[in-house]
Amino acid sequence: MRKRLLAGLAVAVLAAAPAATFAAEIVAWGDDTNGTVSGVPTGDDFVAIAAGGLHALALRSDGSLVGWGSNTQGQTTPPAGNDFSAIAAGMGTSYSIVINSNGSLGAMGSNSFDQLDVPSGNDFVAIAAGSSHGVALRSDGSLAAWGNSDLNRLDIPAGNDFVAIAAGGVSSVALKSDGSLVAWGMAGDSVIDDLPAGNDFVDIAFGGSHALALKSDGSLVGWGFNNSGQANAPAGNDFIAIDGGWTHSLALKSDGSIVAWGSDDGVLNAPAGTGYTDISAGVNYSLALIPEPSTAAICLAGLVVLRRRRRVA
Repeated sequence: MRKRLLAGLAVAVLAAAPAATFAAEIVAWGDDTNGTVSGVPTGDDFVAIAAGGLHALALRSDGSLVGWGSNTQGQTTPPAGNDFSAIAAGMGTSYSIVINSNGSLGAMGSNSFDQLDVPSGNDFVAIAAGSSHGVALRSDGSLAAWGNSDLNRLDIPAGNDFVAIAAGGVSSVALKSDGSLVAWGMAGDSVIDDLPAGNDFVDIAFGGSHALALKSDGSLVGWGFNNSGQANAPAGNDFIAIDGGWTHSLALKSDGSIVAWGSDDGVLNAPAGTGYTDISAGVNYSLALIPEPSTAAICLAGLVVLRRRRRVA
């Protein structure tokens, strides 16, 4: 799972509330065991989506939240109010993280690994929910982590030059302002050992045990656990966004079309067409946002910027 910021763009600019973005409808596909597909909320006022393990969250244009799917630990029962600006849903244990409009963090659901014990402060601009640990990016470019401390999950790198974060099962990845990547977590994890070199990365995403990166030329790189081909990124240089599920991956193209690869089980049957503005991959299902026809053309004209604003607080 991930929350990210386009390298070279100021955090403060993209930290604005989502009211300025175009609202859209939610589309879902894949496994529906817990109602993550059939339970998608209706409406065309959504500005952000987060697909977790067995539950999902969505942020409305008025700053309120809605959750659906499994709610065994209260992970889809959002706090009251309409002052939220970012969301993240845990891929493994049943929990969720939010950023409030004042820059503080909140969490709900299972606290089996202290993943609800979010750090204090009101300077957070991005969040990522791993299986049992959370990572957050502060406005000064530094990182914070909490939750399951096993396997070095919380051993965040020092510095204040980070612009994006992504968290998975046992490791995490961060994007630095110079376009390079850094990873930490379980020793021997292939996501860490095979971390790609270079300083031309602008976006990152984490699945269960694999990671993805978007390059400045619009091409993709995948690495890590690849038992189902989830790290086999498609060729091309017209991609603008990425996300990783447990054993599948998603990418959004510049025309607003969706590409999916990896383990199937129906989750690769991405909706056809163009005009989609956001994607989010869960364990074995996926979500996308598509605006009303009247605003689709406008959204496509500024698709890259809109994408970043929806995915970062």
